[in-house]
Amino acid sequence: MVKDGDSDHEDAENAPLKPKTKKQVEDLEVKDAQLIFQAVWHELEEEIGVENLRFPAEIFWLNGSPGAGKGTQTAFIMEFRDLTEKPIIVSELLKSPEARKKMDAGMLAGDREVTRLVLRSLLNPCYESGAIVDGYPRTKTQVECLKLFHGRLSELRSKYVGTFQEEQFPKPRFHIIMLFIDEEESVRRQLLRGQRTMEHNAEVEASGVGKTREVRKTDLDEEAAHRRYKTFKESTYHSLTTLREVFHYHFINAHGTVIEIQQRIIQELKYQSSLELDESTYDRISTIPLAQKLSLHARQLLVHRLDSYEKFHSDLFGQVVDLIKSKFIPIVEKHSISGLAYINSEDPVFADPLAIAILIDVFTERGFTAVVDIRKTEVPSRIDPKSYEIVNREKKIYRVRINFPGSKIRRGL
Repeated sequence: MVKDGDSDHEDAENAPLKPKTKKQVEDLEVKDAQLIFQAVWHELEEEIGVENLRFPAEIFWLNGSPGAGKGTQTAFIMEFRDLTEKPIIVSELLKSPEARKKMDAGMLAGDREVTRLVLRSLLNPCYESGAIVDGYPRTKTQVECLKLFHGRLSELRSKYVGTFQEEQFPKPRFHIIMLFIDEEESVRRQLLRGQRTMEHNAEVEASGVGKTREVRKTDLDEEAAHRRYKTFKESTYHSLTTLREVFHYHFINAHGTVIEIQQRIIQELKYQSSLELDESTYDRISTIPLAQKLSLHARQLLVHRLDSYEKFHSDLFGQVVDLIKSKFIPIVEKHSISGLAYINSEDPVFADPLAIAILIDVFTERGFTAVVDIRKTEVPSRIDPKSYEIVNREKKIYRVRINFPGSKIRRGL
C-alpha cells in the first residue's frame, strides 16, 4: 500500500500508542547531545576519514504541524532551489534493517540512531549541492546535535580554507523550515485525509484498478488527531523555536491554498538568501573565534593560569596579590554599594605585562570583573642646562575599572 503525499515521513509518529514498559524505559539511551554527537562523529571519522566527509553545501531541515502539507511543499521547495535528488525522509530511514530490529524488539528509535542515519545519508555524493531532510530534528536532544553538527562543519571549513581541499568543505548553510497550522485546522485536515483515503481504497477494491493507500489511525480518530498535534506542539515545535537565533529560520503560515503557501515560501526563502554572507566574506571573518567558544572553557583556563603563576612566577604573583590587598581592596570596599570602582596606579610592577594579566585573573577568580586601561602622558622631568628646554618623560597610569555585584539597601518610607 502507498501513502498519501504529505505524510509518508510520519510513519513513526502514527504507530499505535503503547504504554512504556519498565524494560523500554531502561533501554532508552542517554540524552546527552554532546555524547551522542561525539559518538556518531567519531564513528564516521574512524570509518570514512575526516578528509572524506563531504556534506552538502546547503541543507533544508523540514518540519511542520500534522497535516501541514510537508510532502506537497517539499516538491515545490526542491524545484525552487534546483534540488534534483529526492529528500531524506527520516521515517524511511527508520525502516532500515538495524532500525527495524530495534523497533521490533519494542525499543524506540533513539536520538543517536536517528542522528547517525541522517548524517550517513547526507554523505551520499548525490546531495553534494544541497539536500532536504524531512523530519529532523524533532527532539530537544536532536536540536542540540544539529547545533554541534553545524559547529563541526564550520570548524572544518576554517581548517581547510585556502588549501586544495577548500571546495570539499563549503560554508555550511542550514535552513530550518517550519510549516505551521493551528490545532483546529490540523485536526480538520487529518480527518479529511483519512476520509479521502478510505474513499479511495473503497474505489480501488470495487474496481480492481489502482493501489490502496495506508490509513493512519490518527486520521480516523478525532481524539487521536488532537493528541498527535499536542505531541508536535510540546516536543518538536518548542524544540525547533530555539534555533531561531542560530540558523535561518523559515516560519511558514501553512493556512490557505497550495498556491498561497508556495508564495509565502518564495518570499521567505528569497528574503533569507539576501541576508547570507558571501563565501569569501564568511571565510575572512570565520577565523575570528565565536564569543561562546571563548567562554566555553574559561573557568578551567583561569584555574590553569593561576596555578602556573604560583608555580613559575611565584615572586611576581605574590607582589601583585599583596598590592591588591593593600592598595586596591580598601578602595573597592568604599564602593561596595555601587559595585563599581575606578583605581589609578603608577606602581612599577605593572611595567611587566604579566603583572597586569595576574591582576585581572585574581580579581576574576574572586568574583570581580577587572578591566585595565594604560594611559600615557608626558610630564616635565628636567631642564636641559645647555638649551634650557624642558625635557619630558613618559608617565604611565594604569587605570583599573572593577565591577562587582553592589549592595541593595532597603529604604524606609
